[in-house]
Amino acid sequence: MKKKVPDWLNSSLWSTTASASSSPSTSTTTTDIFDHHSPTTAFPPTESSIDPPLPPAAIRDEQQKQPPRHHHSPPPQKPEIKDKHSKSNIVNDDEDNNNNIINNNYKDISKQALLLTELSKKVINMGELRRIASQGIPDGAGIRSTVWKLLLGYLAPDRSLWSSELAKKRSQYKHFKEELLMNPSEIARRLEKTTSLNNDDGKSESRCVLSRSDITHGEHPLSLGKSSVWNQFFQDSEIIEQIDRDVKRTHPDLHFFSGDSSYAKSNQEALRNILTIFAKLNPGIRYVQGMNEILAPLFYIFKNDPDEEMAACAEADTFFCFVELLSGFRDHFCQQLDNSVVGIRSTITRLSQLLKEHDEELWRHLEITTKVNPQFYAFRWITLLLTQEFNFADSLHIWDTLLSDPEGPQETLLRVCCAMLILIRRRLLAGDFTSILKLLQNYPPTNISHMLYVANKLHGQPSH
Repeated sequence: MKKKVPDWLNSSLWSTTASASSSPSTSTTTTDIFDHHSPTTAFPPTESSIDPPLPPAAIRDEQQKQPPRHHHSPPPQKPEIKDKHSKSNIVNDDEDNNNNIINNNYKDISKQALLLTELSKKVINMGELRRIASQGIPDGAGIRSTVWKLLLGYLAPDRSLWSSELAKKRSQYKHFKEELLMNPSEIARRLEKTTSLNNDDGKSESRCVLSRSDITHGEHPLSLGKSSVWNQFFQDSEIIEQIDRDVKRTHPDLHFFSGDSSYAKSNQEALRNILTIFAKLNPGIRYVQGMNEILAPLFYIFKNDPDEEMAACAEADTFFCFVELLSGFRDHFCQQLDNSVVGIRSTITRLSQLLKEHDEELWRHLEITTKVNPQFYAFRWITLLLTQEFNFADSLHIWDTLLSDPEGPQETLLRVCCAMLILIRRRLLAGDFTSILKLLQNYPPTNISHMLYVANKLHGQPSH
């Protein structure tokens, strides 16, 4: 016997219109979806043409660091002029739109005040902070940067510990860079310098060139020994090249990450450093394509912190928050664990079960009638934390909710994915294999707040 669709799914909320800022992402072929461990297949970036609003610090940096664009910049768009006789140009509609804008601004101001009040306490109430943040964090004032660091455990609830803990972590990251990003040539140069200083022979030649007897087997570029710094360097070079290619493809629609400006290039360099250090510190996982997409939102938020000291240390702060965020998903990037209870296929199966529990009719149509395997679409949704399904600004809003879950983001992520399916159930129920797959790999624009509302309703909602 089929389970009834819950009554709340039939409420008037389903008529909510999509937000104007939402945009679907580029489609991915079935081959791309499965080839997540391949060094040659990349997840396609989103194609939003509008940058999300930049905090004051980012605007200031862009103006200072980015050279003026002359003929390469598109001309500013003229405001749309509507025909005064058009049916859509109705005074009541304009008033409704203005009222919605005012209401949204009021809500943002209210949430900002609540968050600032909570952040000003000597010891922050994490439960209250999670509750407020889960509803979306307003842009500006650097609030999201501080809140995300708290939600990820990088900052302690006790504000008195911040200064010492941040100094310790940033010093540790500086050490990582010095040890793990050093070219073997630099190691040889330092060894040469040390040898020269210890050499009591007065000949100037001996201070410039190492004699053959001074170069150990492990320090020779042709050494194949496991302990050879050069052998390790050549093994790492392939991964570093892949990281470099992916970093250059990260959000090509955002000037923050893309372009020839020194600002964009310095941001790319920071992403490259973080991913390289992570790969070297985690030899069991190293680097897997798509990690750059998970890293990008963190670095963007931290780098645009209006606090100049925080912005200057964004690379170090992002590294540790990235490690913490990935710790809950790292098994999804390990190919050996794909078929285990903690692997990606097990997680996708849990999404399938969640959909069956809340909307068995839709589940049956997708997986039995049309045989649309959830791996065809949910793999990218889950591994990249929905960064490719929505525009950048909407992704940040979704992450506010994901990071606010005290049990970790994965459970909330699965509920959001389930809500995405339920929101377009009518179109899915009317489709065949091809149309359904195309729709799910190019998710349509939607109202993000409403989607998160539906996902929250699924939390603990008994099936009928």
